[in-house]
Amino acid sequence: MKKILLTGANGLLGQKLVGLLTQQPNVELVATARGENRLPFSDGYTYRSMDITDRQQVLDVIGDVQPDVVIHGAAMTDVDKCEVQKDACWAQNVHAVEYIVEACQASNAFLVHVSTDFIFDGTAGPYDETAEANPISFYGWSKQAGESVVRHANLRWAIARTVLVYGIAHDMSRSNIILWVKKSLEDGKHINVVIDQWRSPTLAEDLAMGCYLIADQEAEGIFNISGKEVLTPYEMAIQTADYFGLDKSLIAQADASTFTQVARRPPRTGFILDKAQMVLGYNPHSFAEGIAVLAGQLN
Repeated sequence: MKKILLTGANGLLGQKLVGLLTQQPNVELVATARGENRLPFSDGYTYRSMDITDRQQVLDVIGDVQPDVVIHGAAMTDVDKCEVQKDACWAQNVHAVEYIVEACQASNAFLVHVSTDFIFDGTAGPYDETAEANPISFYGWSKQAGESVVRHANLRWAIARTVLVYGIAHDMSRSNIILWVKKSLEDGKHINVVIDQWRSPTLAEDLAMGCYLIADQEAEGIFNISGKEVLTPYEMAIQTADYFGLDKSLIAQADASTFTQVARRPPRTGFILDKAQMVLGYNPHSFAEGIAVLAGQLN
């Protein structure tokens, strides 16, 4: 049996990982998050409350569990909030990583750390794993610093970088581009959607699978774990309208400069997945397939 401890179990990725890992016969799962368990089922895993910003809690819980692998999925990911609440962002995205690294070293655990395309400036996407980081937002900077902590740590580690994760959480607490476009068009609203940003939208189930493949193989190094296409939000919106048979004439093209956002966004990211496909056997859904998966969960 492989004992896996997961952080951020109440979040979107965490929920998908709990769903996936509880189906694996060789995995003993300990799910952790701040506060109480908000998952709608409790079978197949143990839940422990753990605040990643509390060093002693992290050392105590991981020290007590003695996991073989830690999948660190918890983070502060609201890009604009990170720009404004810098101390909270640094506490969750950097100091917490230091505590988790320290605890993993003490229990000799393999660490899978989840990171982001926002460590790049977006001038040269899509990126492979060797590309130079150059963040242009505080969120991106904090995630790059978190990566640096992991990369310089004396332990076995992997970094799973991802892009624009979408999916449905149990409590429907998070919207995403598909749900937003679907609801807007069903309500007959005109929407403006960006044509000058490029991303590789990632189905949350695919990111969970990528993290599991890394954890299962204890594959070391950096892996790009995202969707396989590089699309603009406008293209994503059109595909969503097509899938649900909604009125595309309500979707207007806009450029990013028309939106006021606190933090800068990298214009063109997206990932090259050759390494993850070859080393891990990672094979994500297309965006069209991802819409279908998500649609199936709405029923």
